Amino acid sequence: MNQAATSKRKKMGVLLFLTVFQCAINSVNTYGVSNPNVVLLIADDLGIGDLGCYGNRTLRTPNIDRLAKEGVTLTQHIAASPLCTPSRAAFLTGRYPIRSGMAAFSRVGVFLFSASSGGLPSEEITFSKLLKQRGYATALIGKWHLGMNCESNNDFCHHPLSHGFDYFYGLTVTNLRDCKPGHGSVFLKGVQRNHNAPFLLVLSYLHVHTALYASKMFRGKSRHGLYGDAVEEMDWSVGQMLDVLENYNLSSRSLVYFSSDQGAHIEEISSSGEVHGGCNGIYKGGKSTNWEGGIRVPGLLRWPGVIQAGTYIDDPTSNMDIFPTIVKLAGAQLPYDRIIDGHDLMPLLQGKVIRSKHEFLFHYCNAYLNAVRWHPGNSESVWKVFFFTPNFTPEDSSGCYDSHVCFCYGGFVTHHDPPLLFDLSRDPEEKVPLTPETESRFYEILSVMQLAVDNHTRSLQAVSDQLSWNNLVWKPWLQLCCSSFSQFCYCDYDSENSLPEVYSG
Repeated sequence: MNQAATSKRKKMGVLLFLTVFQCAINSVNTYGVSNPNVVLLIADDLGIGDLGCYGNRTLRTPNIDRLAKEGVTLTQHIAASPLCTPSRAAFLTGRYPIRSGMAAFSRVGVFLFSASSGGLPSEEITFSKLLKQRGYATALIGKWHLGMNCESNNDFCHHPLSHGFDYFYGLTVTNLRDCKPGHGSVFLKGVQRNHNAPFLLVLSYLHVHTALYASKMFRGKSRHGLYGDAVEEMDWSVGQMLDVLENYNLSSRSLVYFSSDQGAHIEEISSSGEVHGGCNGIYKGGKSTNWEGGIRVPGLLRWPGVIQAGTYIDDPTSNMDIFPTIVKLAGAQLPYDRIIDGHDLMPLLQGKVIRSKHEFLFHYCNAYLNAVRWHPGNSESVWKVFFFTPNFTPEDSSGCYDSHVCFCYGGFVTHHDPPLLFDLSRDPEEKVPLTPETESRFYEILSVMQLAVDNHTRSLQAVSDQLSWNNLVWKPWLQLCCSSFSQFCYCDYDSENSLPEVYSG
């Protein structure tokens, strides 16, 4: 990575520290039991098998492991989608991405350019909007990947500041080598933070999406090449965050959550043959698939004195659950005019109930319903049914190496009739599909799950497709500065209280 990009990374780290530092000072005397500070740490493409607390013994992640030791470990925490854009939309809204139009019918399931016109619709209600209404100072630092502009390069209709964040400093899309040095900054600076209030901080890491990067302090130090270096650097950053909370007596006043937007991208191989994707442990598949390796992600929550340390919860939970959990903790009302698919985690985290409210979870491959998970209330079994599965290339692999990601329709998948059925409680690796001969309740289970699918499908409403080809395509009039597509432009900040203006010419 070039010197300019390295400098920007360092500045981002410094700014992150100062932001948390300032928020911590402002919050010391204003915290209440009903409105804790909230710190949400989201990794990018991190595999569940990359962390010591989930069984890894060759990568050093002591700070993330500390969250597990001092809090709750969710062992069946499920991303609402195996791709970045829809998963993050679901996380922010507590809703399946199909409900907001953030699930694609086309082959491409994420935004590839800053200069695309699609994005998280303004009518969607994010947890940041609701917490801001409750007086929280709200900040997002790092990756956004949920759109930027609609009709001009400065309307910012999809910008984080339009979705309830007071402050944004980060990348509009993802770490895809799009920034060209010497043409302004990809980091868009938000309006000033609200002071004297509890805070919501979403730290959306660029790690460990390619192009991989590790600073001098970490480069070459892990046992797993540049990918391992990046994981260990991210772990160090988590430690810095926890130290700030500790130093300002905010640990007991703050809920901290750590997860990944989906499983590791196992097909990521560098031009030199080095593996640049992570490990999904025992689980099959990875990013872009609804095999467990693509959707079972780390789920760690810590709140000393409120959540019992060292607890493990094996019931199915979802990254959509963070929305109702923190909205209720902030004393805000859940939206009554729309379906919220997530459930409040606090009763489960505090041991007041022993079963998750997620009897069913629906797994989409882009906009196509791919699989369903059923955890009956009277059983320890977790049934999972696949209506179609990706065709791996090579056939004996667990990924789609020929196309770099697995796709969701046509000749890229195989449909199953009857559907494939697994019991994850006995076969978490999804090795052996059940049959009527090996499971006496085979057709009964499929019937119950089909009824759940029918009910779920009836709950969907038609919405605008934000990931249509028209919304995905690069539009030069929407291009922000600092891009390989834009040779003569720069960003100008006229005021701390205004969004950046973008000039070109």
